Amino acid sequence: MNFVQPIRNKEAIADIKRYLIADNQRDYMLFFLGINIGLRISDLLNLKVSDVKTRYINIKEQKTNKTKRIMIPREVKRALERYTSDKEDYMYLFASRNADDQKGSKPMSRYAAYRVIKKIEKRFGMTNLGTHTLRKTFGYHFYQQFKDVAALQEIYNHDSPDVTLRYIGINQDAQDEMMKKKFVL
Repeated sequence: MNFVQPIRNKEAIADIKRYLIADNQRDYMLFFLGINIGLRISDLLNLKVSDVKTRYINIKEQKTNKTKRIMIPREVKRALERYTSDKEDYMYLFASRNADDQKGSKPMSRYAAYRVIKKIEKRFGMTNLGTHTLRKTFGYHFYQQFKDVAALQEIYNHDSPDVTLRYIGINQDAQDEMMKKKFVL
């Protein structure tokens, strides 16, 4: 079984953003929003333009059925305003390209989002990326910046700090560092 990893390298994230913004606005926004607010892919894909019109995203998480209020960081808000300037409130933020009745009437599929991530993986020579990579990348960098596992645990609705640290790969990083330093018998 392959475990999906966060993107730990900030330069790689910057390279991916540059690539996606030139390649496809929808895919760029999916990546950019995903790594900056930490929602599950299922919740990201179900966002509508009206959901990002204010400073906060208010949603009911599909997996947990819990309501959540997320402040949109200023730079992300500006990017969303540019991205949605020609879209109607009822449209899905990440609309399917195959929407057959009205423009923006169907969300991008989970599989289509997966293909976007796999395209990034191939283009940048990375491994172990998947749709959870966006959420894990958010958590990894949130933890690196604030070192507040309790806050991240609450954001993720995890049951314990250990689950959160394992989810974002911090435990694996610590184990890898110890194995590098371990003497060989």
